[in-house]
Amino acid sequence: MFWDGLARGCEEAAALGFDAVEIFPSSANALDVAELGQLLARHKLRLAAVGTGSGWVVHKWSLTHADPGVRAQAKDFIRGIIDLAAAFHAPAILGSMQGRWEAPGSRDQAVCWLGEALRELDAHAGSHRQVLLYEPLNRYETNLFNRLVEAAKFLEGLGTQNVRLLADLFHMNIEEASIPDALHAAGRHIGHVHFADSNRLAMGLGHTSVVPIIEALRNIGYDGYLSAEILPFPDSTTAARQTIQSIRKYTA
Repeated sequence: MFWDGLARGCEEAAALGFDAVEIFPSSANALDVAELGQLLARHKLRLAAVGTGSGWVVHKWSLTHADPGVRAQAKDFIRGIIDLAAAFHAPAILGSMQGRWEAPGSRDQAVCWLGEALRELDAHAGSHRQVLLYEPLNRYETNLFNRLVEAAKFLEGLGTQNVRLLADLFHMNIEEASIPDALHAAGRHIGHVHFADSNRLAMGLGHTSVVPIIEALRNIGYDGYLSAEILPFPDSTTAARQTIQSIRKYTA
């Protein structure tokens, strides 16, 4: 949502009344940990999560790439983000870096590589007593797992202890027949929520029916963040203000 630097983003988030921020650094080494700690303390904010998306956006690394060297680089990148996030008692997010399967390879092979990586990263997150958030994406971004329940069954089959699901309402609006039903079915696996409307704008600017979603989250005992991974439309401040107003409206 905020693109004008870490300091400005933290300042605006705090001024609008947010409890925490979610950040997407270009790499673990690109972020000044001391500066981040000072900013969070100054603005009385917590770190909600740290994204790994730059590993795909910048480098095109993924956990399901046909080249084992690329898969190794992807895992190293994600480990670095896990280490960074854990320093602030926060989880890392695995979204676009899961990749997708491409011919002539098979989906089964890609899922196998993803499972192997998640087991390794599960152990690494567990060594920090943190979780790794795995995000099912919509069909236009991955052809691996698009819905919460199928992703939950996949994790159960892996036997991971520290991987949870990130329920992104934007992706769910595309893939789920019923968002509340999916939340209920995958409830114990959900560790984070991206609070975005059906068009990836701030909640209230699309057609998502929010009340049943909040009821479902309460029913499953979810007590984590509602985090706005949204487009900064018409600008960052307006989008952030719309988000905090929606959160207060629906959770009051």
